Amino acid sequence: MKMDNLEKLWVEELKDLYSAEKQITEALPKMIEAAETPELRQAFEDHLGQTEEHVQRLEDILEELDISDHGKKCKGMEGLLKEGAEMMKDAADAFTRDAGLISAAQRVEHYEMAGYGTVVSYAQQLNHPEIAEMLQMTLDEEKAADKKLTEIAESKVNVNAA
Repeated sequence: MKMDNLEKLWVEELKDLYSAEKQITEALPKMIEAAETPELRQAFEDHLGQTEEHVQRLEDILEELDISDHGKKCKGMEGLLKEGAEMMKDAADAFTRDAGLISAAQRVEHYEMAGYGTVVSYAQQLNHPEIAEMLQMTLDEEKAADKKLTEIAESKVNVNAA
């Protein structure tokens, strides 16, 4: 599809985020299993539940917009998750692996925050206030997850890895 207006671009961005969230739901169980620090494992478990909600929100939004084709593949998220998987494999000890897991997870969070910030702005511009509100809720949850990961890194994981 030719993206010749903001609405078409917005739909493509929503489909990209949908793909990203689906990929994250597949990656998080592996990250949960790899995490040594109980607080980190719990944060990943909590975020898996949230991510499943994000997928459902995006499905609801796409349905409301009458978009049935969700077939886009988010190559950016694919790359970020591949790098995270390589890091998990290459870490020599559990605490270094946990520090690397946080680093990889925060890269993912920042990618999502950029995407959600954009689609919230587009939804507002295109006069879809209810959708903008739903997307803002997800953006706020992504920011909270990022903050939680920073707290775990600074209070436990980075200290143990050092």
